[in-house]
Order: sequence, then structure tokens, then C-alpha cells
Amino acid sequence: MTNLSRSYNTSAKYYDGAYAVKADLVDLPFYVDLATKFGGPVLEIGCGTGRVLLPIARQGIEIHGVDNSLPMLGVLKSHLRQESREVRRNVHLHRGDTRQFRLQKKYPLVIMPFRPLQHMRTVDEQVRALASAAFHLKKDGIFAFDVFFPKFENLPGGIGQEILELEWRDCADASRVIRRYFRKDSVDKINQIFTATFFFRTYLGDKLLKEETEPFIMSYYTYPHLRALFLLAGLEPYEECGSFDRTPLDNSAEQMVFLLKRRRGARS
Repeated sequence: MTNLSRSYNTSAKYYDGAYAVKADLVDLPFYVDLATKFGGPVLEIGCGTGRVLLPIARQGIEIHGVDNSLPMLGVLKSHLRQESREVRRNVHLHRGDTRQFRLQKKYPLVIMPFRPLQHMRTVDEQVRALASAAFHLKKDGIFAFDVFFPKFENLPGGIGQEILELEWRDCADASRVIRRYFRKDSVDKINQIFTATFFFRTYLGDKLLKEETEPFIMSYYTYPHLRALFLLAGLEPYEECGSFDRTPLDNSAEQMVFLLKRRRGARS
């Protein structure tokens, strides 16, 4: 079982700046709307720096966030210090491993936004992560999460090539630009995993001031694979979509978005 406690040590520093400029990251209204509909308390698994957690808390909704990455939680705690007392009262943070944490509370809504499940590399880890979510659901509770719809024709291509993905101004010094590059390093078709490297390069004009790197490993799923995992974890679909606009999950989909409930007869 992989140890994730020091994961994102480099990415945590750049996470907010990078994803603030990512134009195709459109999941936030979907998860905030769900939280508003179901009310609190909400459990977010893989809360990271609070990209989704904080907007939900600002809606006056109690939310519990779990993450195993100390660097990410550290950034989130620094954000919380800048929030109002009312928002801070709505937030409860826990450090825990997605695959095995257990809180002494059940929730009407559990969310896992932006693909934490794709960091589970084996069937055992994937089932454990889903079972953790199922454990925390109330009897009629809903678990919502998303993964990308794999483009199999693109998976073996571009290995070893660096691609400029994102560019943003350094929030501490606007004269500096940070660029994130992505390099795919390998693809394991048997285990449905690809490995990559992120490069974070800081520039002043054309001058490279600093470069930091971080390895990245991600699994990918087919639809039948996910349905089998749901059965093993005691879950079943309540709704499934091909986008955050709730378009059909069909051959045109680029996302797989699921709302799950506990399967009747499954042990809690």
C-alpha cells in the first residue's frame, strides 16, 4: 500500500495558482450545488487546499475535510486563517488515509472531487477507498465523485515529451511567471496506470530562476471496471453523468461523474 502522507510536497505550493487558471476545471458549481441541496454536514474525501471545501463552507454548510497530504492540509489551514469566524466554524479537518480512515459520524453527502480515486493504483486500494466513502454514508446518503473518461487512442502517445500545461503569475511577486510542464513517462496497459513528471519553472522575463519537479502516478478506469468496484464496496449508482452539466454518460463523454448510494443489504 502506497504512503501518501508526504505527497504533493511540491505541488501543494503551486496548486491554487495552477488550478485557478485551468479553464476546463468546471466541477465547482456541481459540488457546491449538491452540498446546498443535501445540506450539512458534508464529508469531502481528498479536500486538498480547500478548492471545493471553502466555497461550500462559505455557503453556511458544515463540512468535514479529510486528506492524507500534510503539505496540502498546511495550505488549507493557512487559507482558513484568512476566512471569517463563521466560515471557520463550518470547517472540520482530519488527516486520514482515503483507503482506511473511519470517523465516528455518518453523512447525508460524501464527495470526492477531482479524481482522488485515480490515485488508487490497485484493485485492493480502489475498493478500500470506495468502502471508506460507503462507511460514512447515512442510510439514504449519496456519494459523489468523478474520474476522467480515458482516451485510449492518446494513452501510448507522447511519452518523453514535455508539454506546457499552465502558466500564471506568482502571487508573491507578480513580476515572476510560473509555468507547469507535464511529461508522460510510461504507460502500463495491464494495470491501467500511467506515470508522469510535473516540472514547475519560475521565470523572470526569459530567465529561469528555479525549477522543481514532482512525480505523478495515475490510474484510469473503464466503465465496467468501476461498476465491479462499486459492487465490491457495497455501492450502486443513483445517477451517472458524462459531464458536470449532467449530460448522458455515452461515447461523447469526457468525464464519468457518479452519484452512488449504499447497495441494499450491504453491510455498513
